[in-house]
Amino acid sequence: MYRRIALASLVLAIGVPVAAKDRPLTDDERVKLGAAVAAQGCSGGQMEFDDEGYFEVDDATCSDGRKYDLEFDTSFKLTEKKLAD
Repeated sequence: MYRRIALASLVLAIGVPVAAKDRPLTDDERVKLGAAVAAQGCSGGQMEFDDEGYFEVDDATCSDGRKYDLEFDTSFKLTEKKLAD
């Protein structure tokens, strides 16, 4: 009986992935990312560092008046720009 409980606990512990969270930006990152966003002709949006290793800006308003989701690598180089949902 105890063995089954221990085995079930182990399966649950191993089988349930730990969810990593995105993190807020440091002050330095915010300044650099803001400059990178502005260089793309965009402003505003929700900025954070994604747990997968890149910066993201959701709902940035760009010079064409539309909102985009932007992704930047850790050197603040644009890697993706797509229309926001």
